[in-house]
Amino acid sequence: MRENTTKYGRPTVIWEITLKCNLHCIHCGSSAGKQREKELSTDEALRLCDEFSRINVDEVCLIGGEPFLRGDWHSIASRVKDLDMRLSVVTSGYVNGKQDILNKLDKLEPFTVAVSLDGATPSVHDYIRGKKGAFDNAIEFIFSASDRGLPTTIVTTVSKLNYRELPSIANIIMGKRIAWQIQVAAPFGRFKKELMLSEREYYAVGLFIAHLRKNYSKEEMPVIGAHSFGYYSKRIPCLGLYPEWKGCVAGLSLLGVQSNGNIKGCLALPDDFVEGNIRERSLVDIWEDPKTFIYNRDFSLDKLGDLCKGCPHGEVCRGGCNSMSVTATGKVFNTPLCFYRIEKYEPEEVKHAEIIAEEMIKELDQSIS
Repeated sequence: MRENTTKYGRPTVIWEITLKCNLHCIHCGSSAGKQREKELSTDEALRLCDEFSRINVDEVCLIGGEPFLRGDWHSIASRVKDLDMRLSVVTSGYVNGKQDILNKLDKLEPFTVAVSLDGATPSVHDYIRGKKGAFDNAIEFIFSASDRGLPTTIVTTVSKLNYRELPSIANIIMGKRIAWQIQVAAPFGRFKKELMLSEREYYAVGLFIAHLRKNYSKEEMPVIGAHSFGYYSKRIPCLGLYPEWKGCVAGLSLLGVQSNGNIKGCLALPDDFVEGNIRERSLVDIWEDPKTFIYNRDFSLDKLGDLCKGCPHGEVCRGGCNSMSVTATGKVFNTPLCFYRIEKYEPEEVKHAEIIAEEMIKELDQSIS
């Protein structure tokens, strides 16, 4: 293992290798479609991999757009592996040459292959993804990858359009050793704020995920609630990978790279949070500069927004997911979706959420009985 010489630990990189995409997803925060102007060349991308190694990156996750639409994706992925970094890939599964791609992934031995699945039927998934056939292609890719023994994850981005699909999606992958990441759509890019989950819907989804984690083994249903699912509920255990939420990690243990070389702490933050470009400064300089990512690296309680100010968990939670905070409220450390706050200030919403969650759980139980 490489020696850790950076003062900020070993970050995970989320790398948008192209913005080019063959779908038109309703919730896409990047408004993907056409590739960005001046996307990195192959040589620039490979040199960037070398810079990742110099700041002791632990894992590189290749995303898009659709990453497999970039012709040199395999060269980039191979360099990541050659430099002893973990490799992950996120795809829609709607790609030509699936078998060739899967053959290459087999040899790369990725940490995970994640495929987006936002509905349990073509009518829902294809509508959200903006393309007929998207569902069938996603399902084919998911099970082709899983059948080969590739570590496979599905990623479901929930909104008003599809949160009631969760029981049916669970039924599709139950017992198949396919992991599941459920995340909340945030209002930026193409996604309209009125389609965001309400507090009631959000809490109901949290109860549903908690039910899955409590009542099914990790072999049957390895599921997490990512990013905006939390925080500090008295009845919903932490739904993420770790036992406790300890705040936004953008610029701390997370680094985002846009396809034109722009650097952010997290790709889900607006472009106001671009800290520099690798064509103008080295990644090492950007990452090690004490003046970059200052919003997160110099956190103090007085920076908490109005929704989080005075919260007893503020020092650790740090206002939740900053992408949701900024895109929904215009402020950092100010998440509008929080289990703790809903329980404290909206007890009636909790009661209504319980009814919704019970309906979802009943639907799941009936589908697998």
